[in-house]
Amino acid sequence: MQKLGLNELRERYLSFFESKGHLRLPSFPLVPQNDASLLLINSGMAPLKPYFTGKEEPPRKRVTTCQKCIRTPDIENVGKTARHGTFFEMLGNFSFGDYFKNEAIPWAWEFVTKDLKIPVERLWVSIYEDDDEAFEIWTKSVGIPAEKIVRMGKKDNFWEIGTGPCGPCSEIYFDRGEDKGCGSPDCKVGCDCDRYIEFWNLVFTQFNRDDEGNYTRLANPNIDTGMGLERLACIMQDVNNLFEVDTVRNVLNNVCSIAEVKYGENNKTDVSIRVITDHIRSTTMMVSDGVIPSNEGRGYVLRRLLRRAARHGKLLGVEGQFLYNLAMVVINESKEAYPELFEKAEYIQKVIKIEEEKFQHTIDQGLAILNGYISDLKSSSDKVLSGDKAFKLHDTFGFPFDLTREIAEENGFSVNEEEFRAEMEKQKTAAKIAQGNKDGAGWDDNIYSTLDKSIKTEFLGYGSFECDSNILYIVKDGQLVDNIQEGDEAVIILDKTAFYGESGGQAGDTGYLQAKNVLFKVNDCRKTADGKFLHIGIVEKGLLEKGSSITAKVDVASRMSTARNHTVTHLLQKALRNVLGSHINQAGSLVEPNRLRFDFSHFSPVTDEELERIENEVNEKILENLPVSATEMSLDEAKKLGATALFGEKYGSTVRVVKIGDYSMELCGGTHLSMTSQASLIKIVSESGVAAGVRRIEALTGLGAIQYYSQKEKLLNDVAAALKSSPTDCIKKVEILTNDIKTGQKEIEQLRSKLVAGSIDDILSNAVDVKGVKVITAKYDGLDMDGLRNTSDMLKNKIDSGVVVIASNYEDKVNFVVTATKDCLAKGIHCGNIIKETAKIAGGGGGGRPDMAQAGGKDASKIKDALEYSIKVIEAQIK
Repeated sequence: MQKLGLNELRERYLSFFESKGHLRLPSFPLVPQNDASLLLINSGMAPLKPYFTGKEEPPRKRVTTCQKCIRTPDIENVGKTARHGTFFEMLGNFSFGDYFKNEAIPWAWEFVTKDLKIPVERLWVSIYEDDDEAFEIWTKSVGIPAEKIVRMGKKDNFWEIGTGPCGPCSEIYFDRGEDKGCGSPDCKVGCDCDRYIEFWNLVFTQFNRDDEGNYTRLANPNIDTGMGLERLACIMQDVNNLFEVDTVRNVLNNVCSIAEVKYGENNKTDVSIRVITDHIRSTTMMVSDGVIPSNEGRGYVLRRLLRRAARHGKLLGVEGQFLYNLAMVVINESKEAYPELFEKAEYIQKVIKIEEEKFQHTIDQGLAILNGYISDLKSSSDKVLSGDKAFKLHDTFGFPFDLTREIAEENGFSVNEEEFRAEMEKQKTAAKIAQGNKDGAGWDDNIYSTLDKSIKTEFLGYGSFECDSNILYIVKDGQLVDNIQEGDEAVIILDKTAFYGESGGQAGDTGYLQAKNVLFKVNDCRKTADGKFLHIGIVEKGLLEKGSSITAKVDVASRMSTARNHTVTHLLQKALRNVLGSHINQAGSLVEPNRLRFDFSHFSPVTDEELERIENEVNEKILENLPVSATEMSLDEAKKLGATALFGEKYGSTVRVVKIGDYSMELCGGTHLSMTSQASLIKIVSESGVAAGVRRIEALTGLGAIQYYSQKEKLLNDVAAALKSSPTDCIKKVEILTNDIKTGQKEIEQLRSKLVAGSIDDILSNAVDVKGVKVITAKYDGLDMDGLRNTSDMLKNKIDSGVVVIASNYEDKVNFVVTATKDCLAKGIHCGNIIKETAKIAGGGGGGRPDMAQAGGKDASKIKDALEYSIKVIEAQIK
């Protein structure tokens, strides 16, 4: 048996099934597309679900993939054993109503025994207990002895989730040898020990299960197979677990090098090494596919994995950030299969490094709070930290529970884990309710899924704004109807249309469907997954009937405005990459007639200078009048040309490439201009943050931009008129007025100071003696805090010894200042304590040093009461 590397095994498998007429598709992103039921792709079949259900037509009836997958239900066990992991790759070959068992079973055996040359004597097979058809193929076509085929029940060898497509399975096992077994005389295929490893599952989707539990045979059964690449590599490399597979072991070795530890010498150390090794593989792949750390959904999964890995780095004694450098090891090990990893290396490292830095702050903050809890326990008779406090540390501060438990135990305490788990369950239950208890593999239906899937709407809108069509279907109130009349709101499906259906971030077209004495206003247009265009609107005149002819007319002005915004969005993305860096990736977009919005990956606000450079570059390309062309080609051709693929888009084997001169080239199905000068100009109106690591630019083009400048010009003219100036002299006039105001304010302050100085003698004459200490109190109107402090200093300087308490009412605010000469401090005077009690009377508070303090208040009517009360406070302080 050859010792083959993981990367070679992947290529061997995909090439083998290409030779059997399968189309090789690249791995789909880990973020599910158009499937809200899943947080992350967790199997090779998951992204192909629309092809199995018939909602979408596959690019070919035979497909093979190596799919990146993430599974996190057992995250707490990752590291504790060498079996568990969160990231894996799933090899699969699929048939969508094409071949079935007679081909799938012999091909699987051929690959395993002929291509990989795994010894036949070490292979076993399991089948569903009632699947005699599979038994016949295995024994007669393949030639496996009947005694090496194990029949198993529904629990082990029948695939189904609720209602819908389902079917029996057949699995291939590898016998690792008696020395790997449990020693039991009953040890056989299906035993939980490590001897027999199931590595390839062939699912024969041949039935449909209804709500009553009845199984009906499908007219066109499907094949769905799955083989874990890492598990296959374990067999081919004769190693015990995934952490010893070549590409994974290389990551693990780097972890050991960074931490300066050896693997296999200490169980506690090994746990941390495995956690870091697994989690950095998962996080690198997730970030590459557009996941950003956050406190919810898949972003929370990423954050949890990253922080768990960082925490285990601390346990190994690693100081500072290290995961972002470790990510490069993962990238280099997997870039052959996933070139996007290398293309996004800078971006991946930046995301991970920022999250590491955030966790550094979090863990320090959590330690401070935990130390407070432990201090409270030490001063009490309790020896158990409550579960709700541990949960608060975990949920609010991201502090790992096992770290809380470990630190508590080091201090002689335990943690109420039952309470903690109960709090976790509450959170999970709330999350399930919020998600609507969606089934990860559910098959949802609506009226459109019941229509003939072979019928599609032909889109003619790239070259025309109108076309003659026939009405195929009319949907009113969620039901198919034969006709609609004036006032009815409905959805109309045509055989041909010039209307663009909302997709790829571009809004659907508006316009009219019309015929003689008939007018249907289209307010929106959308598309079904199987290519039917839904014209959504209201009948303004006449009667529309299914099967009748009609002319579809797009609102040209609206379409052109949308096209301006869409073409400029392409220019904007290119300019962003040129100005900010190659890490820029689209994180979402919206293209409407009146605006464009572009979300992109970036980790700091875009400066005014950078925005100006971006805007200028786009406007330069608009003025260069670059040609805009769209060409259909194969996905491979487009990639070779260097076309940018927008994250989140699902591309078939044939794609449309939109090229703008030699400046920009992207895969795009939207409508565009023919020359960039038709956009007129771009004006960026805002830049903001919408999520961690995601920024948003909103902009206007064409008439929208012109109207924006017109409004600004009107505003400027209105300001000039108010200033009795011209627009060109506005700034100069404002500067003159500002200087005049400053001068006037200075003169007012000078006059106020003279008035205050003139009243000082009167105030001094009203001083009172409190236990031998001179106390001065006074109220001023119109003094801000600075003026009040200056006045208190003047009064203090006029007396040899004493305390000054003064207050003012300024712009609906109450201010207090208390000062004292140094000799009074020895008598017990503390200005900070005096003002704290005094300000309370006026609804305020404050504090300060023994010789000077200030405070604010809310109720000006209480100033007199507060000053009187201050004398009592002073009296109480004097020794």
